[in-house]
Amino acid sequence: MKLFYPLLLLCALLVSCIAQGKEKIIIDADVGIDDAMAILLAHASPELETLGITTTFGNATIENSTRNALYLTQRLGVTTPVIPGARKPLVLPEGPPTDFVHGGNGLGNVEFKLSDVQKPKALTAAQFIIEQSHRHPGEITLVPVGRMTNLALALALDPTLPQRIKRVVMMGGAFTVPGNVTPVAEANIIGDPDAADIVFGAGWPVVAIGLDVTTQVVISLKHLAAITKANPVTGEFLTAISDFYLAFYRSTGVTEGFFLHDPAAVLYLTHPELFTLTSGPVRVATQGIATGQTIAAPQSQWARDGDWQDVPHSQYAVAVDHKKAVKIFNQRMQALQLDPP
Repeated sequence: MKLFYPLLLLCALLVSCIAQGKEKIIIDADVGIDDAMAILLAHASPELETLGITTTFGNATIENSTRNALYLTQRLGVTTPVIPGARKPLVLPEGPPTDFVHGGNGLGNVEFKLSDVQKPKALTAAQFIIEQSHRHPGEITLVPVGRMTNLALALALDPTLPQRIKRVVMMGGAFTVPGNVTPVAEANIIGDPDAADIVFGAGWPVVAIGLDVTTQVVISLKHLAAITKANPVTGEFLTAISDFYLAFYRSTGVTEGFFLHDPAAVLYLTHPELFTLTSGPVRVATQGIATGQTIAAPQSQWARDGDWQDVPHSQYAVAVDHKKAVKIFNQRMQALQLDPP
């Protein structure tokens, strides 16, 4: 008994130290298939603490995106708050969800039921981001893996927000490679180019994990089978939501598997050494045939008059150790415990 209380105190101190060492994140997502995998990967990463999941339109409607996020917290057995956000872009007209990629419900048409206790929070996503920035000034990393609309709305509500945000690590952009929606535009950026341009210019540290690297990080059927063998519940869920996704990729000529777009941003948070970054002022085209293009000015033009003058420098990924990235994702999914459906 004499040793019990000192040991209890020591355990409490260890838990406190571990919690303090975690990076606090808010995941902002248009919760489709790869967004779901990013959320699961964040939960499976001991380096991270997810303060909330804010939802937006894109891969799914705002209603389905929010419902999907709630379902993921249910399967994870966590009380992470889910906060609905924007349902349309800042300026562009509202468009349909990309259901041809992610299925009608955003999760590959896999049917599921929510428990009675799974409810979204009454705040808006923008309000939640601002609220959390005051509770944890200088500690929060925002991880937008969908349209950037919620971040732009938060900046409109509180222009001082960047002073309290540690950094923004986004999945978005195509800097040295073609886009996946137009020849120059990636989906998350072209989904709300005005919001993306605002986010790049807000003055907080930005790291963009774009198509330059995400198209190198490929999960195959062999990988899914290995996850399922080691961890049947998690593997079967990943396989179920991936069937629709794989069919889409096959229709585009990608036969080896599917790209880990959104999880790559989470992998950057936990394993930045896998990525090679470069930097410069970044703008997003908001009109014309180049709408959605992420344009980084070369060093020789940084100081010139014009649209890039005084634009904050952002970092963007240009290379990745894709083999190690896939290995880490697989290992963490094999260890991730989900509650039964």
